[in-house]
Amino acid sequence: MSSSRLQLAALTVAVGLLAGQAAHAANEQYFPLQSYRVGPYAAGGSGFFGGFIDYLQDVNAHGGVNGVKLTWSECETEYVVEKGVECYERLKKGLNGAPVAATNPLSVGIAYATLERSTADKIPLITINHGRTDSTDGSVFPYVFPLQLNPYSEVSAIVNYIGQQSGGLAKLKGKKIVVLYHGSPYGKETIPVIDILAKKYGFEATQIEVPHPGNEQQSQWLNIRRIQPDWVILRGWGVMNPVALKTAKKVGFPANHIIGNIWSNSEEDAAPAGDAAKGFISITTHPSGTNFPVLQDIKKNVVDAGKGNLSDPKRFGTVYYNLGVVNGILNVEAVRVAQAKYGKRPLTGEEVRWGFEHLNIDNKRLTELGALGLVQPLKLSCSDHEGGGAVRFQQWDGSKWNVISNWIQADRALLRPIIETSAQQYAKEKGITPRNCKIEK
Repeated sequence: MSSSRLQLAALTVAVGLLAGQAAHAANEQYFPLQSYRVGPYAAGGSGFFGGFIDYLQDVNAHGGVNGVKLTWSECETEYVVEKGVECYERLKKGLNGAPVAATNPLSVGIAYATLERSTADKIPLITINHGRTDSTDGSVFPYVFPLQLNPYSEVSAIVNYIGQQSGGLAKLKGKKIVVLYHGSPYGKETIPVIDILAKKYGFEATQIEVPHPGNEQQSQWLNIRRIQPDWVILRGWGVMNPVALKTAKKVGFPANHIIGNIWSNSEEDAAPAGDAAKGFISITTHPSGTNFPVLQDIKKNVVDAGKGNLSDPKRFGTVYYNLGVVNGILNVEAVRVAQAKYGKRPLTGEEVRWGFEHLNIDNKRLTELGALGLVQPLKLSCSDHEGGGAVRFQQWDGSKWNVISNWIQADRALLRPIIETSAQQYAKEKGITPRNCKIEK
């Protein structure tokens, strides 16, 4: 064969491969993952993204979303803001023609740093159980979704629980509550609302910072021993949590009067503290465990097939893993809802945003998804990008978590005006004209 014919043949093959790749990508929806699997927060990142990816794999095992396959790629951020921004910019244009559905950085710092970028690029930014509280107001933050639980709802629900344990919210008057928080934008997010709640209910709030990453807390806990609070709210992350529990035991503070927030509630937070964690209470938006039909389906189609994303299979069904599954469910349901309006095809970020704003996942749908009891009912709208605002409380028995409460709702009526005031201030600073949610469909 002549060199010209060889070149022609090679070109034909190359064109064919590109056409095949384009055809393949033309029916795919892409999820860029700004993940972190190394560093002091690796347990959270590897568990969450492991569950998220395994759920996407399970959806694909059932043919995708109305025939549209899900695809993804990871970019390691190490939970570092600058790297998270780099990853966002690198991945935002999609993959081989497959358009981006949404970003899910699982980092308050990265979320803050990419919020304006994702809004300009019309890509939903999902901050499940964290993020800017005022992004709950979708009239100002159309592309940001603090799904299930924003930080203000979190502390409001904890205060409601402490009130319940004290015999009613009126009995909080005169109580002492210390908030031990991670020295980051995430940790500082709730400082204003705790002060508001303290003034409303008459308890004394002391807020104590632990510098990142939280390996040393002796001085903080000696201060707590001096204060002698009735309760400590632990707003930790990563290695800070087991260190807090071990240090609390050293100074004699009881674990059953420490309440961990949503990022202090995993097996990886309690188990490394050993006996010091026994009795420790935390909130959760979802239980650990593997008995949910959706988890069993993932086990059959993904884990048992040797495709599981976790490096340690023992972490299947743990708190972080199950949160990844929950996040996967909510992302995929947004795509499914949006397809009902825009067509059974890969969607733009703007179209997926509409899907998120029209999520209405009731118990009937949760049963169909095999996630009844794993995900709380959730209804979003133009004005409400949180949709839930409820938590349950769980207690560590030395080896596992046990749920010890029913759903406890945040005081959303109290919080909503605070959220709207903050959102309107942001809109004013940024020159944003808020949407009129009353006329949007």
